[in-house]
Amino acid sequence: MKYEISNGTLAIVPNENATSLVYEDEERYIIEESPFKIMEESCKYFGSSYNGRKEGARDILGAEYKVPILIEDTNNLIVFPTTSPLAEDCVWISLKRLKKFIKIDSFNTKIIFDNNIELIVPCSYRTVENQVARASRLDFVLRKRKNL
Repeated sequence: MKYEISNGTLAIVPNENATSLVYEDEERYIIEESPFKIMEESCKYFGSSYNGRKEGARDILGAEYKVPILIEDTNNLIVFPTTSPLAEDCVWISLKRLKKFIKIDSFNTKIIFDNNIELIVPCSYRTVENQVARASRLDFVLRKRKNL
């Protein structure tokens, strides 16, 4: 089964054997591709490339690492990584579906989505906070540019 990130996507979580567990609204799917491959294919599906989206975000944000990715620009569908995108434990979170996040301990953060689905990610609260700030700034700049 192929999967493209959409407005219904909450998170893409690495699973065993280079598969992914995709959280979407009230459903969960096992996809036979890594989270990074899903990112690449989703960017292509919406007419760009992962590297192009990454370079664009880098230029806008002035950031080099762990940049958020604009998957689809009509709805500013932005996802952000919890670690290096190529790391085996990288989780991708949808900015527009994020409701809040709560510190569990130094190494784990609870993500609560707008439909109250909860997901614990192996990532510090500070890292999630920084990634949300970056993704929000990307969203803000892109929305401002569209309105000019």
